[in-house]
Amino acid sequence: MKIIVGLGNPGLRYRHTRHNAGFMAVELLAKKHRMSLKKKGFGGRYAVGRIKGEEVLLFEPMTFMNLSGDALASICSSRLDEENGLLVITDDVDLPLGKIRIRKNGSSGGHNGLRSIIDRIGSDFARLRIGVGDEKLLVTDTADFVLSRFPRKDKGVLNECLEAAAECAETWLSESVEKAMNAYN
Repeated sequence: MKIIVGLGNPGLRYRHTRHNAGFMAVELLAKKHRMSLKKKGFGGRYAVGRIKGEEVLLFEPMTFMNLSGDALASICSSRLDEENGLLVITDDVDLPLGKIRIRKNGSSGGHNGLRSIIDRIGSDFARLRIGVGDEKLLVTDTADFVLSRFPRKDKGVLNECLEAAAECAETWLSESVEKAMNAYN
């Protein structure tokens, strides 16, 4: 079984913030494939189903971002049964809004959620970054920025970006990370 994880912070306060772009992408995948993220366990909520003929578990850690690794360690030790079977979807302030980038593995890039995961399970997993950056970030505190909601004017670009992220995750799932990289980077 493959696992697709969306990173974010739990609670209504953080819903629809830039830091929850990973949650938004996983929720879109669940909706597209008629899966319900209602099962609870492993420090989060999840759904199991089939996407593009592959058995997949969609997962949202209900820990805060900086503790994402705790939930991932739990679910991966229990449910991950194939090499290269984990994709983590997260926000990235260094990418402009509307851009996505998928990689086979790598560093945290300064992202605390990814850092937590790498500390717990290592860095050998694919990651899909959703651009949430803005030129105004240069004069804004990064923490305040990622915890802010998207302005109304950016909703169209955000929705297109989330759709591209969902399609990229489907390509990773049914084909390979290399095919997804070639098609979406």
